[in-house]
Amino acid sequence: MIKIQTTLGDITVRLYDETPKHRDNFIKLVREGFYDGTLFHRVIKDFMIQGGDPESKGAPKGKALGTGDTGYTIPAEFVYPKYFHKRGALSAARLGDEVNPNRESSGCQFYIVWGKVYKPQELKQMERQLEMQQEQTIFNALAKEHRDEIMTLRRNRDRTGLQRLQDELVEETQQKSKQMGKPKFTEEQVKAYTTVGGTPFLDNQYTVFGEVVDGLDVVEKIQNVETSRDDRPKDDVSMTMTIVEEG
Repeated sequence: MIKIQTTLGDITVRLYDETPKHRDNFIKLVREGFYDGTLFHRVIKDFMIQGGDPESKGAPKGKALGTGDTGYTIPAEFVYPKYFHKRGALSAARLGDEVNPNRESSGCQFYIVWGKVYKPQELKQMERQLEMQQEQTIFNALAKEHRDEIMTLRRNRDRTGLQRLQDELVEETQQKSKQMGKPKFTEEQVKAYTTVGGTPFLDNQYTVFGEVVDGLDVVEKIQNVETSRDDRPKDDVSMTMTIVEEG
């Protein structure tokens, strides 16, 4: 357990043993005092609070934050759907898919989920969107495998050949998607997202490596603070961390 002592109160988080690389790295940084004096530099109401940028220590007002790091990343440790983005989830920040296709985590930046409470029909709609995204991902991967063939057909202006190949890829996409099964929220997820709240659209995208066990009211206070246009709180919310109990 780690206690995050902030200027608005204390937050205690439990780290998951099933994400050992993230757990051990976080404990190491806390022991070194890495986070002491850093800020919650990015706060978005009804979404999350983010901290851990070493450049936020003593940062003057107006300084853009969020790019500081440790110089290394941590391999993704998705334990999904067991651990998901319910309110209070502790997750690792990371760079976007376009430059980080393996979804490796920042070595130090993290966020705590707040999110919102969803209606059951909203989750159903989200499942349909996830199904479409799954099919698009499969199709894009197949198209990449056939890139040379596609380029040749285009150069030859072979529309018939392109249409035939597209039909084949669509059929293969549907078969692979069927084998994978439709993306569906578990009963536990549905219950959490429709009662407690969270950010389901981040599931299986960012590593969840812990959760708040005490001080969720402090998270609420922080996510409600007034922020500037770059999402930095107008009044700094700084932190120090101590190990209460390992694990």
